[in-house]
Amino acid sequence: MTDAATAPAAFVDLQVHTTASDGALAPAAVVEAAAAAQLHAIAITDHDTVDGLAEAAEAGARLGVRIVPGVELSSHFEDEELHLLGLHLANRDAMRDALADLQEQRVVRAQRIVETLNAHGIPVTMDAVLREAGDGAVGRPHIARAMLAGGWVREFREAFDKWIGWGRPAYMAKDRFDVADAIALVHKAGGLAVWAHPGELATPARIDRLAKLGLDAVEVLHPSHPPYLVQRLVDHTEKAGLLPSGGSDWHGTQEGPRKLGGQLVPKVWLDWQDERLAARAAATV
Repeated sequence: MTDAATAPAAFVDLQVHTTASDGALAPAAVVEAAAAAQLHAIAITDHDTVDGLAEAAEAGARLGVRIVPGVELSSHFEDEELHLLGLHLANRDAMRDALADLQEQRVVRAQRIVETLNAHGIPVTMDAVLREAGDGAVGRPHIARAMLAGGWVREFREAFDKWIGWGRPAYMAKDRFDVADAIALVHKAGGLAVWAHPGELATPARIDRLAKLGLDAVEVLHPSHPPYLVQRLVDHTEKAGLLPSGGSDWHGTQEGPRKLGGQLVPKVWLDWQDERLAARAAATV
C-alpha cells in the first residue's frame, strides 16, 4: 500500500489536441495515452471546436482520467495574434454556437491557401486537405499533411517553413477576433480564459491590460518557454492576481519537444483553477 510519502506526484496537462481539430489521435486515444502517462487530468483544447469533448469525457470516466473541457481560440490583441484557451467550459452549447462561424472561416482560409499554393506550382487540392481533416476543424496542419502525402514537401515541418508559415508565400492570416470578445465568450460558456504560450509578449503591462479585460490565467509552462521565461511569467502572473497554467500543446505525434505530460504541470494548479471557479459561482448567487 502506497502512502503520501511514496505515492507518485500528481501531474496534469492543460493543453492537448485531438482529431476534432488538428491532432493526430482521436479523443479516446488521447485519453488512453494520458492514462498510460499516469496523468491525473488533461484539458482537451481543440482549435475552434468542442466536438471532441464528449468522446474524451466518456473515455476519461472509463480510464480514471479527469477531462477538463476546453477550446483554443485565435484572437488579436495590440496587433498581435493571441491564442486564448477556454478551460472548464460548463456550457458547451454556447461555445459551439459561437464557433460555427469561425469554422466556416477556417474552410475559406484553407481554400485561399490552396489556391495560392496552386499558383506557385504545388497542385494540392482542397479535397485532399478535407480528407486529412476528416470531421475536424480545418487548419494549416491538414494542408501540410496533404502536401506531404502528395510528395510536394519532404517532411511536415517543411510545409510551414517554406510555404504556409508566417511570412511565407502561402501564409494567410485568420480573420481578426478581438481578445476581449474571446474572453467574454469563454466566460459566457462558464470557463476560465487562459493566455496560451505567450512567450516574450507577456510583459507585465500586457498581462495587466488583459487582466482588466477579464483574463484569468497565463500558460506559463509550455514547450516553447525556456526556464528563465517560465520563472518570469510565474512572477508576472502572480503579481497581476492571475493563475498559472501549463500544457504540452500535444498534437498526438512523437516528434519534437511536445510530449504528453512533459511539462510536469502540478495538480495544485488545477486545484487553484477549481477554487477560482467556485469563488466566481458563489459571488453570483
